[in-house]
Amino acid sequence: MTSKYKPWLRAALVALLIGIGYYAWTQFGADRLPAGIASGNGRIEAVEIDISTKSPGRIKEILASEGDFVKAGDVLARMDTDQLESQRRQAEAQLRRAEIGIETAQSLVKQREAERSAADAVVAQRQAQFEAAQQRLVRSEQLSASRTVSQQVLDDDRASAQGAQAALGAAKAQLAATEAAIGAAKAQIIDAEAAVEAAKAAIASITSEINDSTLRAPKPGRVQYRVAEPGEVLSAGGRVLNLVDVSDVYMTFFLPTAQAGLVAIGADARIVLDAAPKYVIPATISFVADVAQFTPKSVETEEERQKLMFRIKAKIPQELLQKYIQQVKTGLPGVAYVKLDPAAEWPENLAETVQ
Repeated sequence: MTSKYKPWLRAALVALLIGIGYYAWTQFGADRLPAGIASGNGRIEAVEIDISTKSPGRIKEILASEGDFVKAGDVLARMDTDQLESQRRQAEAQLRRAEIGIETAQSLVKQREAERSAADAVVAQRQAQFEAAQQRLVRSEQLSASRTVSQQVLDDDRASAQGAQAALGAAKAQLAATEAAIGAAKAQIIDAEAAVEAAKAAIASITSEINDSTLRAPKPGRVQYRVAEPGEVLSAGGRVLNLVDVSDVYMTFFLPTAQAGLVAIGADARIVLDAAPKYVIPATISFVADVAQFTPKSVETEEERQKLMFRIKAKIPQELLQKYIQQVKTGLPGVAYVKLDPAAEWPENLAETVQ
């Protein structure tokens, strides 16, 4: 063999040895998963909550800093409420005015009812006078026919009867007027009561806005970052803080079609973080996407369908999160392992989990 072929021969032998070494490493050196268990790379994530304003306004103070852990109900920030307080005082004054209006209208109703009683009495009096005048007129007409009384007496009695009838009509008209006045006074009561309800509703609405101006944590979590600062004027829905819900932490990872189809909701899972490879975190599968995340432009063959990747979530138990809340961090990369077969056994390196 000539010397010019020796370098090529050495290179071929080296490549062969590297190939044999890589094959041996993949077959025997690498940590291979047993049948029924799959894995995927992912990152720790959590539900993020934006602490935002309900109404436009100026930030008065922010009581939380980035990295602070907060409990549900903790006050995180307050908006300036001076204008709302003025509006509430105005609505309270309108309420007092409306309540006085009810009392005034009720007094007016009582007065009109007293006038109606007096009008009833006058009607009764005028009715009696009219009946008496009518009786006198009848007698006078009878006596006039027998010429017992003069024509003058008859005319006087007839005039008296007509006057009594007119007086009765006037009394009845007055009674009707008092009835109408009572109805008007009662309408004033209804109007004043409506004004009271409107004022109360306005007060409740303003009070609700004032309460909403105190921004509280809806859930326990950690302040991830401050979006605004005191003194800034925000529109409705303006973000003040971003909160990470440390009670809902999970790792999102992806599996191909053949494996994703075998993953069940609630399946046993394990999480190993790159930052702490010695600790195995227990988890359960809480979500399996029903639509592939990575889809080729056209899926026509079975081989192409197997390339589709589905998003899966492995959720960490809340009890464990509460126990290690100070160590909970989002964005950390790692590997998620899941049992495709419930009967599969975890390998030794994944059997013991953090308690």
